[in-house]
Amino acid sequence: MEVCYQLPVLPLDRPVPKHVLSRRGAISFSSSSSLFGGPAPRQLSKRRGAISYDSEDQTALYIRMLGPRVCNTTKQGAPPSKRHHEDQGALQTGDVRVRSQVGFEPERRGSHPYLYVDFRTLHSRPEAAWPVSARNVRRLLSFQRYLHSSRFFHGIPASNPLGYILDDDFTGQAKLMLQKVGNWNFDIFLFDRLTNGNSLVNLTFHLFNTYGLIELFQLDMVKLRRFLVMIQEDYRCQNPYHNAVHAADVTQAMYCYLQEPKLAETLTSCDLLLGLLAAATHDLDHPGVNQPFLIKTDHYLAALYKNSSVLENHHWKSAVGLLRESDLLSHLPTEDRLNMEERLGSLILATDISRQNDYLSEFRTHLDKGDLCLTNGGHRHFILQMALKCADICNPCRPWKLSKQWSEKVTEEFFHQGDIERKHNLEVTPLCDRQSNSVANIQIGFMAYVVEPLFVEWSRFSNTRLSQTMMSHLSLNKQGWKEGRDKQEVSSSRASEEQRTPPTKDSNSKVLPQGSKGS
Repeated sequence: MEVCYQLPVLPLDRPVPKHVLSRRGAISFSSSSSLFGGPAPRQLSKRRGAISYDSEDQTALYIRMLGPRVCNTTKQGAPPSKRHHEDQGALQTGDVRVRSQVGFEPERRGSHPYLYVDFRTLHSRPEAAWPVSARNVRRLLSFQRYLHSSRFFHGIPASNPLGYILDDDFTGQAKLMLQKVGNWNFDIFLFDRLTNGNSLVNLTFHLFNTYGLIELFQLDMVKLRRFLVMIQEDYRCQNPYHNAVHAADVTQAMYCYLQEPKLAETLTSCDLLLGLLAAATHDLDHPGVNQPFLIKTDHYLAALYKNSSVLENHHWKSAVGLLRESDLLSHLPTEDRLNMEERLGSLILATDISRQNDYLSEFRTHLDKGDLCLTNGGHRHFILQMALKCADICNPCRPWKLSKQWSEKVTEEFFHQGDIERKHNLEVTPLCDRQSNSVANIQIGFMAYVVEPLFVEWSRFSNTRLSQTMMSHLSLNKQGWKEGRDKQEVSSSRASEEQRTPPTKDSNSKVLPQGSKGS
């Protein structure tokens, strides 16, 4: 079991005390330290038990004393009944705490190195050492934000409560965008830039506040923000597609669906809370590779979850681990808390694309019979599952400007996996083979066989202006990819014909010397 102690924040000019350094465990920045201009905690941690602080000023902004991190172990000598109780209480979240010694880069909370292929380098780009790396330069505090954070740590109240997160110049623009967060044309890429890469934190916090969930569930605002920051950090920014921006986009889409009349009139506050939490965490700690990759590389997660919904189970257990680490719901009765964790898992597991036909068939059957009753808790939960499934793959239903960007990003991630499979002499997943596939072909197939059948049924359930808009965008986007593919094929065929056909020479023509004039 893990025990965390929070120590008082040290003055900025005071080094870490020696008696603290000598204590067992790791001293690390909080999950939000990077927001204050410090190096990311994961870059600082070099080994388990190491002291993670900036060696230049030896200032600990926030200290967490971590006990031993053990996977699926219990205290020696504990009676079997106690061990069983602890195992049940943990909801099998042990995979979140596993540490590996296979020589890969340092393990971070909730991540798991593959035993045969180091997929962590899959999407990595060369970066210079701190502080000149491109990624960290983008996340550096401006002078204004540095001033805000300096005042914050010296106990000087800030006039703008979000000043330590956003530049004043961008705060207004980001707030204006949040006023239209229910618009289907919401540009999550622009919002992510305006929030300096904190789109998931700011958007989810705003939605919690919009629905009044903070007051209804008596959530501690500090714990909530810490929880959201931990979620955002556990998405891997190296992934072109499965990253925190995708999670923010799915959360925004989920909010649009929750606003639909049939749902808005019947969903309870608990449904809303779970719907937003599931959207924000549905791909938590996604490695950037798919389930078949985990299975054929004999990854232990595949064995742990018996090759069934491997990634989705991991996303769920990682989310539960962060919920408990943040103590966000610790004030709720244990039975209620465990029930919410189970329901959260049920929502996240529904995003398993391999089970698409099962959910779609059940949805179609309900619609054919007309027996969906949203006053029934089970039916409401099923509709939440379908809403999350739609939000997860709604990119082809966005306006072309946004949809095209997402299509290119997900295809890039697929092709990276194919490259690593080929590099390690593994069977290349057909969808991930850049030598035989194109963005257009992948998207056309995805729209026709996965997206369209799901959204046709969703439109039957909720025949609103939003559904009509999504279906219209889907049709236009599919046509756009087809036209692009046809043009590419025509240009490719012309180029190949020109290569095969040698240039013809006229036997009667004469080559004139340079500068001469024909008669």
